[in-house]
Amino acid sequence: MKKSPFTKSSRLSFRIGLYSALAVGGTSFVSAMFLFQSTPTRALAYALLLTGLVFGIVYYLSHRILFARMQTLNRINRNIARKRFEEYESLSTGKNDELDYLIKQSIRASKTVEREIQRLNRIENYRKEFIGDISHELKTPIFAIQGFIETLLNGAIDDEEVNRKFLEKAMRNVNRLIFLTKDLMEISKLETGELKSEVQDVYLRDVTVDVVENLQYKARKEHVRLSVDTIDPNIQVRADRNQIKQVLTNLIENAIKYNVPEGSVNVGTKPFPGKPGKILVYVKDSGIGIDQQYIERVTERFFRVDKSRSREKGGTGLGLAIVKHIMEAHGEEFFIESTPNVGSIFSFTLSKVNRTPVETDMTD
Repeated sequence: MKKSPFTKSSRLSFRIGLYSALAVGGTSFVSAMFLFQSTPTRALAYALLLTGLVFGIVYYLSHRILFARMQTLNRINRNIARKRFEEYESLSTGKNDELDYLIKQSIRASKTVEREIQRLNRIENYRKEFIGDISHELKTPIFAIQGFIETLLNGAIDDEEVNRKFLEKAMRNVNRLIFLTKDLMEISKLETGELKSEVQDVYLRDVTVDVVENLQYKARKEHVRLSVDTIDPNIQVRADRNQIKQVLTNLIENAIKYNVPEGSVNVGTKPFPGKPGKILVYVKDSGIGIDQQYIERVTERFFRVDKSRSREKGGTGLGLAIVKHIMEAHGEEFFIESTPNVGSIFSFTLSKVNRTPVETDMTD
């Protein structure tokens, strides 16, 4: 076991005392010899007596001033090396000297190292979970594609009716892999903070109408009525245009996917209670709904209430997780209300642009 440098007798205090005593002793010997004309024997005796006295006083005082704080400094640094962290709030001695400054700096360094280790642990846990989730989600379409191709190679390729059906199924799984890879890259950037929001003034109605028009074909294919409720065309919000389009796209696609035949999806806005500077954007559907026990979990990566239905519909299990992270990056709120067999309302807040009367007149 390595011996601690901080024993009962402080080496630093000993050296300070010794060097101080030698300096005083030498000075007193020279002074006694040449200034007071003492004999060498008497000068030496006087110098030795003064040396011993100075050594004792300086050693005691320096030990009192330094030793405890040097032990504290050593404890902090040893804990950092061992990745053990304590609360050091009560370590201030009130002396406000250089050693106190070093202790405070060491405490700050300890806290910084602790936060960094926690951050790295979170990243490592995220990496492990992410890799586990990816490997699990990729296996299904890859094995499906492999099975279809093996069947074709084993002779089914000569049957025109079978080979076309198998190739179509393989293509659906390839498309699923493409969507999954795109969503994985997106949520990875969001969760690690790599993807930054380029916030600007955006006309909310224009963005909403654009997304709804692009998704009308999907709604018609699923026999779902998709419409936009009244949205003031003059309302501007502070947001990243592309990310808000993605949020609306994910929510509307989700509402179409988990709807019922001849169902409806409505997109609109309404005031956010208690906060006049905010507006609430909602996507309301008449779909299958979500049980209350699952509502808190539907924004988790790859969580699906009905796994078989989600895979059948081509879902990656990342859409709502991406929505949640985008809204958090905007500093906004995301809400889910749902009743099984009745429908769901997904909504999020956005900050309105405060326009002065002068700006309004200029625009008009």
